Amino acid sequence: MAIVHQHDKRSGITYAYESISHWDKEKKQSRAKRTLIGRVDDITGEIVPTRGTNRPTKEIITNKTAKRGPVPSTETSRKFYGATYLLDVLGQRLGLVSDLKQCFPRSYKKIISLAYYLILEADSPLSRFSKWSSLHQHPYGKDIPSQRSSEIFGSITEEDRYRFFRLQAARRAELEYWAYDITSVSSYSECLKQIRYGYNKEQDHLAQLNLALVFGQESSLPFYYRKLPGNVTDVKTVRNMLADMDFLNLKKVHLVMDRGFYSTDNINELYKGHHKFLIGAKLSLKLVKEQLDSVRHSLREWSNYCESHEVFALCVPVTWDYAQKRPYKGDTIRGGRRMYLHLYFNSERAAEDEQRLTRRLLALQKELESGAMKPENARLYDKYFEIHETPARGIKVIARQEAIDEARKNYGYFALISNEVKNPVKALNIYRNKDLVEKAFGNLKERLSMRRLLVSSEQSLDGKLFVQFVALIYLSCIKKAMQKNNLFGRYTLQGLLDQLDVIECFGRPGKVLRVGEITKKQQQLYTTLGVDPPSSL
Repeated sequence: MAIVHQHDKRSGITYAYESISHWDKEKKQSRAKRTLIGRVDDITGEIVPTRGTNRPTKEIITNKTAKRGPVPSTETSRKFYGATYLLDVLGQRLGLVSDLKQCFPRSYKKIISLAYYLILEADSPLSRFSKWSSLHQHPYGKDIPSQRSSEIFGSITEEDRYRFFRLQAARRAELEYWAYDITSVSSYSECLKQIRYGYNKEQDHLAQLNLALVFGQESSLPFYYRKLPGNVTDVKTVRNMLADMDFLNLKKVHLVMDRGFYSTDNINELYKGHHKFLIGAKLSLKLVKEQLDSVRHSLREWSNYCESHEVFALCVPVTWDYAQKRPYKGDTIRGGRRMYLHLYFNSERAAEDEQRLTRRLLALQKELESGAMKPENARLYDKYFEIHETPARGIKVIARQEAIDEARKNYGYFALISNEVKNPVKALNIYRNKDLVEKAFGNLKERLSMRRLLVSSEQSLDGKLFVQFVALIYLSCIKKAMQKNNLFGRYTLQGLLDQLDVIECFGRPGKVLRVGEITKKQQQLYTTLGVDPPSSL
């Protein structure tokens, strides 16, 4: 007797049959009699009995899916459990496990286990997963060798990723602002298509990949990312990002971005899509410069002072000159759009900027007087100083006071623009929360092994980025809970995870998993994070 699997192309279901061979005397050849015993579960590979007249035999009944409830251990084991238990609970609460299972039914447990490893073993390469797996209880429960992890990365498709983004986006509040920013990630793998040389904030002399990330300011969680060529500037990415937002079925988009994303085309594009925005603006812009000059003195009136941010704040309603080109008609639609210009002055920031300028001017003057001039400072010499040289008196350096006064003029001032937020204090609150994205980039690079990329193919790069993104969601959730409960005064993120990671669990054949001793300090940590302490399963 043998069990034969047969796939039905119409229904997509694989059925299992009991096949018994016998000799047909009339046809003088071997024949097989098949009896349907059930369908094959795509995930577990187990046989699930089907309804009907063909009932499974006693041998088959023992292989059917186990009932829900405590699962007995199959081997004697002793593993660390406290930190992975915390991640298990958060994954269920955030819908990560459900969404990953829906998008990656065959590999979701492996993806989650790899994400756990990146979180708990921040400085270790994936080649060390085997050792970590042997010591920790995790969703997949088995080793994932380096070759298998590369195969997992390569199996994660673009369609599956965007399906996951849509599921996660549906769990976020539509009214919250999305913080959007871009960072550069250096790479040793110059053979990859999007690895290019470009502006690198960390001054690495390596080719790079740019990574765009969208973060919910209320949830403090990321829900979307996009990789970009390393030589693409920030200002050129907004249009494609908005197209992706439409693809994710996000109808109410509220974006907050720094001034690197400001451009006339981007503002027009945001108005065209009826998106709400809050963007940093340069003081050199004509629109900002004119309004600032007109309210410079009234801005610093006492009634405009905001104690919480230690700034003077004022909102000035302005009109944006909207333009929309219509290639299919060969014309341009023009009109005015309502906009709010928020202007701020910070005296402490002004003093710091002026002190910085003073030190800079002193250094330039000494270079001129000593004759040790530097070629890279030639423009600054001409801008701020006049040089007179005579045979009798030698070199005489005279400062251009008008140029210095003009440089000081806007110290301490900064501006934001929005088509929705009227209150300047509220606008500043929203904008300063944007540092969530910058901190998230720090987590990606420092804790999730993204300081330098070393992958051999585009598929591996895409898959590894996705697993790191999943890990970032877990990390962001923990950081939000720590900040909310003032835990950073006592713990670092790694320190908190280490406190919980030492909790053990014990497996015995035929027995449910038993959790080891938990101290009061560890119980309090779970409770503060909003998680019930683990108990025997």
